[in-house]
Amino acid sequence: ANQDNLSQLAHELKNPLNSIIGYSELFLRASQKNAEVQDTVPNLEHIQRVIRNGRQLLHLINDALEISRYSAGKIKLHLEPTDIHCLIKNVVEMLEPLATAKQLTLVLDCDRAPKTVLTDSLRLQQILTNLLSNAIRYTDSGTVQLTCEKLSNNQWSIAVTDTGIGIAPQDQLHVFEPFYQAGNSNIPLPESTGLGLAIVSQLVELMQGEIKLSSQIGVGSTFTVTLPLKANQS
Repeated sequence: ANQDNLSQLAHELKNPLNSIIGYSELFLRASQKNAEVQDTVPNLEHIQRVIRNGRQLLHLINDALEISRYSAGKIKLHLEPTDIHCLIKNVVEMLEPLATAKQLTLVLDCDRAPKTVLTDSLRLQQILTNLLSNAIRYTDSGTVQLTCEKLSNNQWSIAVTDTGIGIAPQDQLHVFEPFYQAGNSNIPLPESTGLGLAIVSQLVELMQGEIKLSSQIGVGSTFTVTLPLKANQS
C-alpha cells in the first residue's frame, strides 16, 4: 500500500513540476531575447535557479518511482539484440560535456567488447549513464575510464574506473542502498539523490548480473558490472 501511495504521489507531483519547468524555460527564453539584457541579468539568474532545482526535483521523483517500481516487481525486461559499441558511444557522447567542463579525460577501452548482446538496451543505458555520471561527479581531476570486454563463460563485463575521492570501507557496504550517501567527501553535491547506485544495483540484478566495487580513499573507485551475453526474460 505504501509503495502504491508513493507511486501515485510521485505521478501527481510530476505534472505541476513539469509545468513549472516548462513555463520557466519559456520565460527565460523570452527574457534572453529582451534588448535590455543588462537590466534582466539578476532576473535571469533567478529563473535559471528555478529551472535547475526543478529539474533536480524531477530527477529525484523519477528515481523514487524507479525504486518503487522495482520493489513492486513491475519492471520487466524488453530483450533485443543490442549493438554494444553503438550504445556506449551514445552514452559517452551524452556525458562528455560534463567531463569536459571539469577538464577530465574520458578513456574508452572497448576493443574486446562483444559486438552484440541480447539484453534490455534501455536498462543497460541507465546502468552506464548512472555509473559514468557518478564517476564524473566524484572526480575533480584525472581520468574516467570505461572498460568493456567479453569473458570466457558466456558473460561480458563493464568497468568504470575514476581517479576521484574514493569510498571509505565502511561506506562501501552501503553505497547500493537507496538514499545512502558516502560521508567521506567534503565536496557539496546538491545534485546527488543517493538513488543512482541503488537503481544500478537493482537493474543489474534484474538483468541476471552482478556488480562489484573496489575503491581506495584519495585514489579512486572501480565499479564492475558482469552480465550474461544472453539475458533471460524475468
